[in-house]
Amino acid sequence: MRLHLVDGTYELVRAHFAPGPSRTDVNGRDVKASVGLIGSLLKLLHDSEEAVTHIAVAFDDPIESFRNRLYSGYKTSEGLPEAVLAQFSQAQAGIEALGITLWSQDEFEADDAIATAATHASTAFTQIRILSPDKDFGQLVSQRVVQVDRARSREFDEQGVFDRLGVACNLVPLFLAIHGDAADGIPGVPGFGAKGTQSLVNHYGALDAIPTDCDAWDVPLRQRAQLCETLNGMRDDVALFLRLTTLVTDVPLDLSVDTLTFQGVPRQTFTAWCDELNATTLKTRPKRWAA
Repeated sequence: MRLHLVDGTYELVRAHFAPGPSRTDVNGRDVKASVGLIGSLLKLLHDSEEAVTHIAVAFDDPIESFRNRLYSGYKTSEGLPEAVLAQFSQAQAGIEALGITLWSQDEFEADDAIATAATHASTAFTQIRILSPDKDFGQLVSQRVVQVDRARSREFDEQGVFDRLGVACNLVPLFLAIHGDAADGIPGVPGFGAKGTQSLVNHYGALDAIPTDCDAWDVPLRQRAQLCETLNGMRDDVALFLRLTTLVTDVPLDLSVDTLTFQGVPRQTFTAWCDELNATTLKTRPKRWAA
C-alpha cells in the first residue's frame, strides 16, 4: 500500500504555463491552471502503474509562511501571475471536489505538510511517493520514501538524490544553505559552487563541524583560505539559511489511513465544480466515482 503526496501549488503553476489554449469560466475568468491541475490529478488517479489508493495534496495559501518573517529575502508571491494567484481558492475547491484530502497551509508551507506526512505517516504504507521535482524534498528520501518528477518521468531514491545533488539525503538542507537555492530566495555563500559545496558538506556533515580555523580545513578546495574566511563571516547567515532549508516535520495534520484513503470522486460535487468553471469535458473524465 502506497501513499501519494502531491505539491498542489507546484502543479497549479505548472498547469498555468503548460502548452495549450486559454480557458475561461462562465464569467470570463481565467481558469486554465485550475482545470489543468484537476486534469493532472485525474491522470494520476487513472495511472495503473501508480495505483493510487491513498493520497493528499498540499497547498500554499498564501505563498508566504513563517520563513518570510525569519528572512526578508525568502520567496514570496511576487512574480507569480495574477491569473494564478486568483485561482488558489477554486483550485483547492477542485481538489476537494475530487474527493482528495487537501492540506491548505498558511503558517507553514505545503512542503512542510508533505515533510510531516512523509516522516510520520503510518508504517502501513510500504512506500511514500512525493510528487514534485523540488530539490528540498531530497532531504526526505529514504528506504520507504521516494521523490517523483512526473513531468520528466524521473524517480529519485537515495542514490538518485546523491546523483542529482552530490550529497546524501540528510545533507541536502546544509548543501542548499551554503550553495544557495534561487527558487526559494536563498543566496548561499559567495564563491561556493556546487562541487566545492559538495566536498565541504560531505566531508564535515554539519555546519558546526566545519572548523573556523582556516588552517584546519582539510578539504581540497581552490582558494580554500578565502572560502573559509567568507564562510566564517557568514556563519550566522548560514545557520539561518539552514533553518529555512530544513523542512518542518510536526505540522498538525490528520494522518490516519482512513483520512488519506481515496474513495472515489463524489459525482454531484465534482460536476458542480466543473459547471462553475465551464469545464464540460472534464466532467466525463473520472473513472472512479464514489459509491
